[in-house]
Amino acid sequence: MRRPLIAGNWKMYKGLEEALAFARAFAPKVAHVDARDILICPPFVAIHALAQVFAGTNVLLGGQNVHHEDQGAFTGEVSAPMLKSAGATHVIIGHSERRQLFGETDEGVNRKVHASLRSSLSPVVCVGETLSEREAGLTLEVVGKQIERGLHGLGQEGASSLAVAYEPVWAIGTGRTATPSIAQEVHAFIREVLSKILGPQAASRIRILYGGSVKPDNVDELMAEPDIDGVLVGGASLEPESFERIVKYRG
Repeated sequence: MRRPLIAGNWKMYKGLEEALAFARAFAPKVAHVDARDILICPPFVAIHALAQVFAGTNVLLGGQNVHHEDQGAFTGEVSAPMLKSAGATHVIIGHSERRQLFGETDEGVNRKVHASLRSSLSPVVCVGETLSEREAGLTLEVVGKQIERGLHGLGQEGASSLAVAYEPVWAIGTGRTATPSIAQEVHAFIREVLSKILGPQAASRIRILYGGSVKPDNVDELMAEPDIDGVLVGGASLEPESFERIVKYRG
């Protein structure tokens, strides 16, 4: 059985005081939730402060991006050792907004995956197709290539801490959500690709999350699908009550 992972990606929202207020309100709401992992990925500047609030709770913290080098003259960048020392256990890599807005490539994703694993950070690697790619029938081809290139050189040991997030670009922040059956089809394909490159045993343990306008009113149906092992939530993770409902999905 794969332990579900419910992750919130705050993107560029919440100053420090807002983040702390959220954490103090949210932690008690999910204190008794078990059988699933809870992850919040706030802006970098809030990770250390939130780590103090969430210390001793069941809420984990992650970064939203990472540089592929451990240190160096890279103004404005944050390394895996820095994230680790601030209190992060996970990091999102290759989010579609990073790919679309900042030109990240599959090869760059691959370097970041290996950098994260060197520092014992668990990577959450995002893949997904654009609307034009879906309409052209290229979804599986695009997603397959993103996985193969992004995870190149990853051994079974590295796969043990890996999660993959399928985020159809056309469903992120648009209010449009892939139906559970559409998401399940792609998730099952992703597991086939993982099995091909990492072996069936490793693939069977990797959690595959769905992201793309996940909300309290659609999370139950999504989580009922056999290959959907969690969700990566954007806007609905910004309010304690809505994210609590998602964490406490019924299924």
